[in-house]
Amino acid sequence: MQCIRRQPKRTASQENILQEQSRRVAALNGIRLGLKDDKDLKFLLKGSHLLKVKSSSWRKERFYKLQEDCKTIWQESKKVLRSPESQIFSIEDIRDVRSGHKTEGMEKYAKDVPEYRCFSIIFKDQRKNLDLIASSEDDANHWIAGLGKIIAHSNSMNQKQKLQHWIHTCLRKADKNKDNKMSLKELKDFLKEVNIEVDDYHAKKIFQHCDKSKTEALEDDEIEEFYKILTERKEIDSIFQMYSDPEGFMSCQNLVRFLYEIQQEEDAVVAAPALIQRYEPNERAKRGNAMTKDGFLMYLLSDEGNIFNPSHRKVYQDMTQPLSHYLVSSSHNTYLMEDQITGPSSTEAYIRALTKGCRCVELDCWDGPNSEPVIYHGYTLTSKILFSDVIKAIKNYAFK
Repeated sequence: MQCIRRQPKRTASQENILQEQSRRVAALNGIRLGLKDDKDLKFLLKGSHLLKVKSSSWRKERFYKLQEDCKTIWQESKKVLRSPESQIFSIEDIRDVRSGHKTEGMEKYAKDVPEYRCFSIIFKDQRKNLDLIASSEDDANHWIAGLGKIIAHSNSMNQKQKLQHWIHTCLRKADKNKDNKMSLKELKDFLKEVNIEVDDYHAKKIFQHCDKSKTEALEDDEIEEFYKILTERKEIDSIFQMYSDPEGFMSCQNLVRFLYEIQQEEDAVVAAPALIQRYEPNERAKRGNAMTKDGFLMYLLSDEGNIFNPSHRKVYQDMTQPLSHYLVSSSHNTYLMEDQITGPSSTEAYIRALTKGCRCVELDCWDGPNSEPVIYHGYTLTSKILFSDVIKAIKNYAFK
């Protein structure tokens, strides 16, 4: 029988150092999100106890806390065999945060609790809603506002900022003993985390190249150098060299050439100076009306460098034709959350379909008790929902 070796217990001094390091990491990530010293972010990082609601007889207190990466929420669990990974969910997976009794669960099971203490987390995938009750109105407001700010600021980050944040988060996860250093084994774990296939020889070679201090562990600037090696794009380097001078600057004239010849931009003369001012981080280059490789990368990773036409984010087609002339985004059996034999019906299914862009939804109406029409998949074991509740959901979400 194999014995499990316990990790040595940390001293009070080591614990204090690690807590201080975590605070610094959280502060840095808060700055990256544009939320420096934000009171709602600080509250979420501290965490609080919330009542998790599943049914009229199931309300249990759990502790919820924003991790120092400012991207994931840790939730307490009383299940003995639950894995650590299952106690964490990503804020990127959240589609909506609703205050009050705005889900079926809250409508059914939390009517006795004031709306100002209630909120729900709605996920993008098929996960069930997370219905929560805070101990006070202030606590609920901190969670609603804090999550809303993180989601909004994350969405407004450019691609390079998102990539850097993601890389730093993965590095943090790979640092198993939380000493802010990376051993060779932790480096290999990190490469697996970011889906990079590297053989042991090459991984060791990168590690040794970055380990300037010869301590067999990477830290601070060494980790930064490793990050730069990891994100190096040789195909972009070759393009940049074609249009830049030997000192590594792309002049405004050469940027115009690149925009004409490679990007096929029609208004390159007007666009080039504006792109330099918008994306160039080097003040010297900006004053000289030129672009460095970092600025060039930031432009390529921006919406303006995207192959997708940003003007098409809004309706740009002719919308004056008869309805029968268009392809309409439609949903079949909209009310079903799962299978069409025994699966649950829910107003949430309508909300999800409408917020994803469906303009045609199905209401399978049947006579219900007390002359109240219901919706379900007829002659099956699927659950029933009230027609009136569905109409309210459509009113609230179809025309946003």
